[in-house]
Amino acid sequence: MAKYLLLKHYRGAPAAVNDVPMDQWTPEEITAHVRYMDDFAARLQESGEFVEHQALTPGGTFVRYDGEGRPPVTDGPFAETKDLIAGWTVIDVDSYERALELAGELSAAPGAGGKPIHEWLEVRPFYPAPFTITE
Repeated sequence: MAKYLLLKHYRGAPAAVNDVPMDQWTPEEITAHVRYMDDFAARLQESGEFVEHQALTPGGTFVRYDGEGRPPVTDGPFAETKDLIAGWTVIDVDSYERALELAGELSAAPGAGGKPIHEWLEVRPFYPAPFTITE
């Protein structure tokens, strides 16, 4: 088994076919989308392929170490994950091909008008084992 990250983007990927931003969806459209995501996760839980999924709000802050007690906080001007990452699903599957198959299914989640979004998802493998530190 290998773990993969199925990454949903706000921006940065090619435009989805049904490219209406979620903040313009009706409450019923949002409910249908969330139900699809939950049903997808439940089916993968049954097969043992589901690890987790999370949705992210568009808000966020950059912080870095700048000396003892002084973490600078900024809201730009560079590309930030809050502008790019909408959420993710982590799966644990037998093959890369299976990861691609599941990403394709996830891409079909309904959006505006109840039609599939056909959004692009980034499929990223996790490193298979923890790094070994040698001296």
